[in-house]
Amino acid sequence: MTSEIKVETKPKIVVIGGGSGQPLILKGLKQYDAELTAVITVTDDGGSSGTLRDYLDIIPPGDVRNVMAVMSNVSPEFIDVFQYRFKKEDEMLAGHALGNLVIAAMAEKENDIFRGVQILSHLMNVDGHIYPVANEPLVLHAKFKDGTELSGEAEITAAHKVIDHIWVTPQDDSSRRVAQAPSEVINAILNADEIVLGPGSLYTSVLPNLVVDNVREALKLTPAKIIYIANIMTQKGETDGYSEADHVRAINDHIGSQIVDAVIMNTGEVPDNYIDWQKWNEVSTQVASAPEEVRKEGAVPITGDLLELRDDGAFHDGDAVAKLIMQIATGPDEK
Repeated sequence: MTSEIKVETKPKIVVIGGGSGQPLILKGLKQYDAELTAVITVTDDGGSSGTLRDYLDIIPPGDVRNVMAVMSNVSPEFIDVFQYRFKKEDEMLAGHALGNLVIAAMAEKENDIFRGVQILSHLMNVDGHIYPVANEPLVLHAKFKDGTELSGEAEITAAHKVIDHIWVTPQDDSSRRVAQAPSEVINAILNADEIVLGPGSLYTSVLPNLVVDNVREALKLTPAKIIYIANIMTQKGETDGYSEADHVRAINDHIGSQIVDAVIMNTGEVPDNYIDWQKWNEVSTQVASAPEEVRKEGAVPITGDLLELRDDGAFHDGDAVAKLIMQIATGPDEK
């Protein structure tokens, strides 16, 4: 009689998002023995990223750069150089991060931004995979509750109006093509053990990835546990008055199915008068906790004090969140 040998494998975790929240979670997860894949939004049209996007017709490189910086295994001194941003008095280079220029150069050299990012990831000894959600810049569109519509992430954010729903199109949509993710993104989603959404701006960092047509379908089909990291603060003009359940409902409504299996929710309270509202003028109030409403959306609430107070603002404790993500990934499969 022979006994079976159980082979332990690394959990495959896909983190989908953009902005400052995604690198924070990836940095926490990097401490664990997991196979990480970052899927990154490509709708940013502001700042250095927006300028390079418009001039070179490439995906905005900023979010890719920040993810690459935390997933890389090169020296901290090298990362400091990669993240260096030119001073505002530097004329044509003003405001550009060096890493953005490097990513733009790789896109031009390879004549393919996706391949350029993969080669640069190898050169920077990235532990895991970094995949832009599309191989071309996408335009974000929003319809507001008052019936009006706007295009462009920066304009939508600046409008400070209540959003009904969003969608994306290729920047060059003259042929009315639909946005599509590369096969690597779809395969990562379908083969994942766990998919993490957020944290980050619901309508401008998280959902722009999920409404790409083949990503939406892959999320419906994947056997992976899908986890949403609920935001700590509402975002002015985007999610004013939203509870955690409202965020989940918006995700499920955009997908057309209750895909979220669990919601990681912060129980720590932001002290009154702690936040510098002028410095962090995009935030509004602390997100209302509603675990029972989350259950009605088909998701399991997973709670903990995940609050980190720093720089006069309220943020997730990346290490604490990563620990919960790993506990879910290695727990019993209930999906």
